[in-house]
Amino acid sequence: MNETPIRELSADVGEARPADGTGTARRVLVVDDGITMRLFYRSVLETAGFAVDEAINGVEGLEKVLTKPFDLLIVDVNMPKMDGYSMLRAIRGVGSVESIPAVTISTEAGDRDAVRAYEAGANFYMVKPVAPDELISVARLMTGIPIGIPAP
Repeated sequence: MNETPIRELSADVGEARPADGTGTARRVLVVDDGITMRLFYRSVLETAGFAVDEAINGVEGLEKVLTKPFDLLIVDVNMPKMDGYSMLRAIRGVGSVESIPAVTISTEAGDRDAVRAYEAGANFYMVKPVAPDELISVARLMTGIPIGIPAP
């Protein structure tokens, strides 16, 4: 019987088609404690040509950011061990990774919540649920891919 290996959810960044037609896929780290949300973001972003890695909380996310190169961070706000705000503040204090663009995504829709995210170091704030086309547009914008280039 021919068995196909199943890729683990915590696997390294998978292969992806380039989102910008240059031959290099932009690398995105999705940090969210919800497996359903991680799978949704992964599916949407990989379909759009991004290479995606995952972390289940801010501690794991911070470790990955410090050991692997990423072009974009998609960060949930409310997580165990280390929330998204704390993770972003830690990243913004490390010179070698402080400039990685970060999008925070939260169920909190108040203006104060967005301000708190921006104060922690977010470049963009989104409220769940996020539509796939909106997520792709923001990811392209944050990674320097012109919106008008069609996905491969």
